[in-house]
Order: sequence, then structure tokens, then C-alpha cells
Amino acid sequence: MNIGIVCYPTYGGSGVVATELGIGLAKRGHKVHFLSYARPQRLNEFEHNIDFHEVAVNVYPLFEYPPYDLALASHMVNLIKYQKLDVLHVHYAIPHATSAFLAKKILGEEGRRVAVLTTLHGTDITIVGSDPSYLPVVEFSINQSDSVTAVSDYLKEETYEKFGITRNIHVIPNFVDLDRFKRVERSHFKKAICPDSEFVITHVSNFRKVKRVADAVEVFSRVLQSGIKAKLLLVGDGPDRVNVEARCRELGVCDQVRMLGKQEKIEEILSISDLFLMPSGSETFGLAALEAMSCSVPVISSDVGGLPGLNLHGKTGYVRHLGDVDGMAQAAIEMLNNAELHQELSHNARKRAEQFELNTIVAEYESHYERVLQKVRQTSLA
Repeated sequence: MNIGIVCYPTYGGSGVVATELGIGLAKRGHKVHFLSYARPQRLNEFEHNIDFHEVAVNVYPLFEYPPYDLALASHMVNLIKYQKLDVLHVHYAIPHATSAFLAKKILGEEGRRVAVLTTLHGTDITIVGSDPSYLPVVEFSINQSDSVTAVSDYLKEETYEKFGITRNIHVIPNFVDLDRFKRVERSHFKKAICPDSEFVITHVSNFRKVKRVADAVEVFSRVLQSGIKAKLLLVGDGPDRVNVEARCRELGVCDQVRMLGKQEKIEEILSISDLFLMPSGSETFGLAALEAMSCSVPVISSDVGGLPGLNLHGKTGYVRHLGDVDGMAQAAIEMLNNAELHQELSHNARKRAEQFELNTIVAEYESHYERVLQKVRQTSLA
């Protein structure tokens, strides 16, 4: 198949999943075309069967905000027409699903033979998409897609609750590359960061307020107060970083906190981690937690969205109520003070991650493409 994948290139779950899916499909012999305003973060090496098409948006004095959605629709038209796409898979509804609908309409009969799939990832439904400024357009665009998928049962139910969706939403979960995200020996790396054999506690996110990174710092501070020696590694960057740094200073933990910024080789950091913190205020799945679990790192998370369905309480880590930093800290202290418990949780975390193996989920998408494409082709001939 010729497959177009449209995603955001930034440091976040939807872009990561879209990129890893495209790479997986290319390895299975499909021709994959990525379409975005910049090269996706994880598309950082040459890959056979993959082309990248940059959406250039010209700036004119007339436009205070250049219309990216229209430029994207035009690029979609060219991609469908000249690359003979069979499937156009858009990740994150805004504005990708809308641009895809417009592209199909522009192409007329030629556009009817292309299957448009929209995958919902989270804030395109729970926060941004449900904004009254966007809701009618998002709702319409989702309903015009030939197929709609969501990354968790939680997100599927949220979509039905917030929108008048007439399409059947198929749940295809996020996934992890078990060969890449596995625990490997990195003692020299850990020794450099933890010269006194401290525990390593890690958090990875895009540092938006909803990720509640400051809560991770609060938990860490309480762990230190218990007498446990540890370092906190904060991976990522974003608008809330300044506030997080200020909280570190207020709590007097700056010397024990490392702000690592955006990192490509996250698996190397996870390989030296003893505990992963995800105190988020909104997570439809929890991809960062899954990658940590795949590296045999137990997780302490909030109880929001899809997290309790991924991080099994008492099995792969612990789940606490949103904002319960005392409860999260107590769970961390209990885990780090009990080597046998920590080993059991680490083992279970990896076993849980194996249920979301990349090739299995990529094959599920592949089969779904074939079913939807067959239905679309039959309808276009009617």
C-alpha cells in the first residue's frame, strides 16, 4: 500500500506513535509518506520506503496567523494525486481531519478511492477539540472520516460523551518497540550521575501544566526527606519549565535534580532509572509510562484517564489520586526501601509492556487499513 501519515512533529505522544507506526509499516514493505511542517522527532535516520514531505506555509502581511490547515490540504491533494495514495492516516484531529476532508472534496472522484483514517490521541478531544471555538468543525471532520480509531477505551468513551459522533470508534492501543526499549547495562552512565549509588527517579514529558511536573518535584523532595539518597532526572522541555525550576529552588533540591531537556535516546536514561513518576492531570494512554515499563522501570502515576488501565496498581507500580503527592511519595519510599518488592514490580512492568509489542499493533493497523480500504473502494464503484 501507499500510505500517507500526517502528524505533528513535536515532542509528544501523537507524533511519536505516528512516526513509529510509519517506520513499522515501511519495514513491512509499504511505501510511507510523512506529511508535516517539520521532520518528526523520531524520524531521525534514513529509512527505506519512507519519504518526508514538508508543508511550507508562506507568510503574507494579510495573515496574522498563516492558514496551515489550507496549506496542509493542498499538500494532501498533491500527495494523493501524484503518489497514488491508498490510505491517508491523520493523527490528532485538529486540523488534520478537517484538511483531509477538504482534500478529498477537491479531488472529487479521485479522492473517493482514498481511505481517510483519523486517530484520536487525547487533547484533540479532551481539551482542544472540545473548545467551543473548534467543536463543530472537529465533530464534523471526525464523522466524515472513513474510519476513526482511539488509543484507549477511556478516550473512546470521552469522544462519544463530548461529541455527536456517528462513526464506530475502533480502539487500537499505543505500542512500544521492545527491542529498543529494554533495560541494558549502563553502569558507567549511572555512576557519572550518581557517584554515591543514589536511586534514579525519572519523569519524561513536554512540561505543559497538565503534566504536573512540579508534583514530581514535590514527591522527590519527600523521598529525600525520608533519608533515601536519590537523583531526579527531568527529561523534556516546555512552557512550565520555569515554574518547575522555581519550585526546585523553593524546596532546596536543585543539587539533586538534573534538567536534561529533550533527549533522543530516552531508553538509555530509562535503563538507569529505578522509578518513573507520572503525576499527570490528563493522560488518555500514557506512552511515556509504557516506555518506562518496557525498560523494567516501575511506575507511580495519577489515576486519571487511561493510566489505571496501563499501570496496574500493586503489580507494575502504584496508582494514586490526582494531586496526592504524599501518597505518591509514600509509595516511592516503600518501593525503594524494599529490594524484593522493587524487583517484582520491575519484572511485572516489563511483562505488562510486552502486551503492547510494536509489531503486533502495527499488524493490527495494517489489517484495519485493508478492511477500510476495501469498503471505500466498493463504495466508490457503486
